[in-house]
Amino acid sequence: MSGYTPRRRHKHGAQAERKAEMFLCSQGLQLVGRNYNCRFGEIDLVMRDHRYLVFVEVRFRSSNQFGGALGSIGKHKQGRLIRTAQHYLAFEERNSNTPCRFDVIAVSASHSAIKWVKNAF
Repeated sequence: MSGYTPRRRHKHGAQAERKAEMFLCSQGLQLVGRNYNCRFGEIDLVMRDHRYLVFVEVRFRSSNQFGGALGSIGKHKQGRLIRTAQHYLAFEERNSNTPCRFDVIAVSASHSAIKWVKNAF
């Protein structure tokens, strides 16, 4: 048994999202929104990086087994994120003509470092 209950997973995920947000803000990005939900899924952070609207997926993993945090974003997850971003853009007209990108922030319990992958997919 891994010792990770749903409540504990949620706590670690929320901490990773806060850490990612602070990191991205320190890199000059501006927060637009958090935890955008629709029927297709959820986008953890929506940020602005100069002229880009950035949809950020934050991944936390307690170990690098099974590919770690970055390895956990397969084609299915990417598709859900893309559809969720399209939904966001459809209902946020002020951003509809803004160039967009998808970034991933990987946070690992075994390392305190954050890995930022711009234009991840």
